Amino acid sequence: MAILSKCRPSRERIAGLTRAYSAHRPLIQRGLMTGFVLHVLLAAYRGVAARPSPRRRGGAKPSDGKATRVAVDATFYQRLRVILRIVIPGIRTKEALLLCMHSTLLVFRTAISLYVAALDGKIVASLVRGQSFQFLLNIIRWLLVAVPATWTNSWLSYVQNKLTIAYRTRLTNEVLKQYFGEEAEGPEGKCYYKLSNLDDRIKVPDQMITYDIQRFSAHLAAIYANFAKPTLDVILYNYQLAQNVGAEGLVILTVLIQTSSALLRVLSPSFGTYTAQSAALAGNLRHGHSRLVEFAEEIAFFGGQETERELLEREYITLVRHEEEVMNKRWWYACAEEGIIKWLWGSFGLIICAIPVFFKFPGAAHVDLGGRTEGFVTNRRLLLSSSVDAVGRVMYSYKDLAELAGYTSRVFLILDALSDVRAGKFEKALTNGATTGENSAILRGRGQVFLSEDIQFENVPIVTPNGDVLLQSLTFSVKPGENLLIVGPNGSGKSSLFRILGGLWPVYGGIVRKPPASDFLLIPQRPYLSLGTFRDQVIYPHSEEQMRERGVSDADLLAVLAVVQMDGMVEREGWDVTREWRETLSGGDQQKLAWARLFYHRPKYAILDEATSLVPPDVEGRMMEHATALGITLLTVSHRSSLWKYHSHILQYDGQGGYIFTKLDVEKHLALQEEKLDLEAKLMEV
Repeated sequence: MAILSKCRPSRERIAGLTRAYSAHRPLIQRGLMTGFVLHVLLAAYRGVAARPSPRRRGGAKPSDGKATRVAVDATFYQRLRVILRIVIPGIRTKEALLLCMHSTLLVFRTAISLYVAALDGKIVASLVRGQSFQFLLNIIRWLLVAVPATWTNSWLSYVQNKLTIAYRTRLTNEVLKQYFGEEAEGPEGKCYYKLSNLDDRIKVPDQMITYDIQRFSAHLAAIYANFAKPTLDVILYNYQLAQNVGAEGLVILTVLIQTSSALLRVLSPSFGTYTAQSAALAGNLRHGHSRLVEFAEEIAFFGGQETERELLEREYITLVRHEEEVMNKRWWYACAEEGIIKWLWGSFGLIICAIPVFFKFPGAAHVDLGGRTEGFVTNRRLLLSSSVDAVGRVMYSYKDLAELAGYTSRVFLILDALSDVRAGKFEKALTNGATTGENSAILRGRGQVFLSEDIQFENVPIVTPNGDVLLQSLTFSVKPGENLLIVGPNGSGKSSLFRILGGLWPVYGGIVRKPPASDFLLIPQRPYLSLGTFRDQVIYPHSEEQMRERGVSDADLLAVLAVVQMDGMVEREGWDVTREWRETLSGGDQQKLAWARLFYHRPKYAILDEATSLVPPDVEGRMMEHATALGITLLTVSHRSSLWKYHSHILQYDGQGGYIFTKLDVEKHLALQEEKLDLEAKLMEV
């Protein structure tokens, strides 16, 4: 009796609490739902929030194909903000309109899903109750709702693809704008050359401009739908679910899901780092194949196919091993992911769906078998959509976000490198001697460049991109009409001088006065022949329309070709035939065609780098005389003594860091040349 008397107050307290809970249950339900919504929003924010990581600069290191750790951290969001300002420049742009349309379609699809979940339960309930008319009516509703549902799904896919193309177009246009630079003088010009020759950060810019930007755009367009839509679904589905099973079960389900999802996040590998590494290694392999195509002739003559094959196999094996390592980690992570999200969370959902069947909530009306069946089917559909599908996609979205971080680091790398190159900042591996003594002081300096009709160098060092100082101080001057002959051993700085004149290499000291780069035209030993017609080879880089605007006709071009004895080519081939001209024309014809291009453009200065080495002497003399008659000042690198008479000054390097600049006495130099040849002949006899 004493024990029963002690238990009676406890029962009364429990009964009192139950009555109080029943009386205030609507208010408690609203509080629980409000807390749940705030929790989902906070969890979504934490899901995409920056993780702490060690500070670093740049992304993947292109020199060795490896990458620093790429993660969803503050660095990633800082890079992403920079890129987003490019792909979505304003709220009135096409991209913003597509994004707004995408959001509207996502909300509409969620509303359809809620209606379908309720309709699914009604169909099963009418089947259990044996209500044939109601069953057919619900089937008709099912077929009718299929029209906006399929339309919405198709439009979502279409708009997402349009977003991908829009992002890619914006980003590609911006990169190409910086890549090709400006026509004006200064460090901003010709970035496509400087990025590959003066900077080591990017080995294969073509891969970044094509593949990496495309993958980034696709991931960026998909990440919004993969994250925003599931977050909205979790709130709306669970709100509807709470109306059916009570917010108490929703709280229990949330605790269980959060506990298991925390375990899944701990097990998640660094997918962003793996993505950046895969892109870098694929770029190295592609670069190896492109080098093989570029130097195929030299490799074939040397018989170096075995060596090249080993190099390519080494790059491929490195890529395959990395992909296999990533594939193995993805495999066990996918097992854990599906086991937790699909099966464990599914069992949680079934238990929650059973709560209204086994437990009677205060104030709940009695329902028959059909009603219980309808409630179970509807609740199960909502649970599958919210916990397994929506919450699962939120979890998957973190993996997608990590992969987006990898592509973001790649895209930001080329934007960062282009920005530095445009500002005259280069990151190049230097030789050992470049970091000590006088050479180090020279590399830290910067010279001045002024526009002028003449060419004047005052105490200008000649420095290669890797830091080799070929000449510590070069001083000379050339006026229009004073043709300059440049001679010296290989590697002494002859071509380096031309690259400074063309605005390709930076000036590390002194003063350079020169005309703009547009006043120079280069004819190398092996000229560049573009893709296009035979006419395009003569007028490059002009188009036919630009040629006509200059008042030049095909007859004028034919007269130019006659000077270089190439007019017969037009009679055989015609102006509009398209071929791979590098393979069609011999080396001598290619050089003569480049001279025809020179006579068409008529620049103030012509840079001739062994430009007549494959041309007969009579044609060579004819071309030099015609260039002089057109008023073109020649800067010539050549070892042919037959060219001396066409030049008034000579710049001679000794290959030891010294030089001589003086007027060219042709007869004296020819006499010295004959004496040199006589001495060499006598030495041969000895």
